[in-house]
Amino acid sequence: METPKRIDIRSLTLAELQTQLMAFGEPGFRAKQVYQWLWEKACTDFEEMSNLSKALRESLKDRFEIRAVKIHRSQFSEDRTIKNSFKLYDEHLVEGVLIPTTERMTACISSQVGCSLTCKFCATGYMDRKRNLNADEIYDQVVLIAKQAEQQYNLALTNIVYMGMGEPLLNYANVLRSIERITAEDGLNMSYKRITLSTAGIAKMIKKLGDDGVKCNLALSLHAANDAKRNEIMPINEQNSLSALAEALKYYFAKTKNPVTYEYIVFNNFNDELSDAQELARFCKHVPCKVNLIEYNPISLADFKNAEVDKIEAFSEYLKNQGIITNIRRSRGKDIDAACGQLAIKEQ
Repeated sequence: METPKRIDIRSLTLAELQTQLMAFGEPGFRAKQVYQWLWEKACTDFEEMSNLSKALRESLKDRFEIRAVKIHRSQFSEDRTIKNSFKLYDEHLVEGVLIPTTERMTACISSQVGCSLTCKFCATGYMDRKRNLNADEIYDQVVLIAKQAEQQYNLALTNIVYMGMGEPLLNYANVLRSIERITAEDGLNMSYKRITLSTAGIAKMIKKLGDDGVKCNLALSLHAANDAKRNEIMPINEQNSLSALAEALKYYFAKTKNPVTYEYIVFNNFNDELSDAQELARFCKHVPCKVNLIEYNPISLADFKNAEVDKIEAFSEYLKNQGIITNIRRSRGKDIDAACGQLAIKEQ
């Protein structure tokens, strides 16, 4: 007779876990104890749940599994950035990055194995999308990177950005569930204000964020405020035009009152002219926002180059003169392919 398949315990809500435990004779309050071990203490081994009886720990092992994510490999940059490849329970790999600066410790985490969006400048876009990550796999990346921040730099994690591999809004339910567990009092208890969800721009899902009252920050990878140019580098724009995105962002802001961040990689001789800055400034009028101008990080699969420094400075000055909060984001971890747009699994 075939052994019944064990249940991924972290796929269960507290109520579902309670139902499961009561079905084999445990009192309901035990579920809360187990849940605390799983989410507050980030425990990945039933044997370590020390306030549970030996018999209950054995029962849990028989019926459930914890699909713990493990660090497969870590690379250290000259600028102290650390890139990790994480091994999932089914042997797939994803990447996540610890980005230390003087003000903050940021975890850049992945939401999918690969990506389906084929953005022309992004290494992940040249990979196939294998599957979505489960909420616990996203949560585990945060836990592991937070431990790394403590161990390597003796500092606590301050920020989380969903800017790694994959499009978070195409894994909506798992991403929101992971944010709920990361921010919950019976989870990691981090503030929503410290979490940024980055999207390539899926209009209907941006509206859904508004409908669901999602409290974390929203960043839109814009990179061109002109449909023809955006179509060229981001095929997603063909179904999600700038006008559709503007409408979705207005709806989102009306629902949440959260300002939006526009991420704008400045490519040499593509989107780095004053006319491009003027188009971006016009797009910025739709909702309260700020702009991050990002250095391009070259990848072997694409021919794009970073814009000249004076072009980026002039671009920034124009936006600031229009009253738009603008930051120039310097690359971090470029020497280990850990910078924005460079994440791609190069080993298995």
